[in-house]
Amino acid sequence: MKMDEQELIGRIQAGDESAFAEIVHIYKDKIVNFLYQVTGDYQRAVDLSQETFLRVYFKAHKYKPIAPFSSWVYAIASNLAKTDLKKKYRMNQVSLDDVQYSVEVSTPSEEKADSGLVRNLRQALDVLSPRYRIPVVLKDMEGYSQEEIARIINRPIGTVKARISRGRTMLKKQLEKATRENPTFQKREIFDGRY
Repeated sequence: MKMDEQELIGRIQAGDESAFAEIVHIYKDKIVNFLYQVTGDYQRAVDLSQETFLRVYFKAHKYKPIAPFSSWVYAIASNLAKTDLKKKYRMNQVSLDDVQYSVEVSTPSEEKADSGLVRNLRQALDVLSPRYRIPVVLKDMEGYSQEEIARIINRPIGTVKARISRGRTMLKKQLEKATRENPTFQKREIFDGRY
């Protein structure tokens, strides 16, 4: 952990709101991006990130510097995302494909032409259960090591390795299925990056 963050945590634990604002500034975009990758819903990701930072502020006294501060923040965000996804799955009686189109929110980056590959990846991630989606997103999109992911999701490293491997296998199968169903974009996507 950076010494600056360590000092900020100490100040937050003492009730310094300006230190909290600095932590939010450092982590806000990273947490929103992570939550968007997990939930697939930009507005929901923003809401969950706000809840994450509320918990960081009100539970700062529970933070122990045995693990990096970022792991603690991502663990809070991950737990909120898992809870949110469980609620979403329980409440929906229709297929995920129907739900996906009804809750999608456009983000500035999505306003550009959304390529078929990106759309298929988003759909493939949506199919994964949180048990596989969260470790895959943390590893492949956020760049965390397997050891850090084990701390974030509070699971043994062997479990993390297995979930990443299974999650990647499931993603690969979903993407292969999508390319078989719509082969027109397949080669252009790979070679020139546009559709």
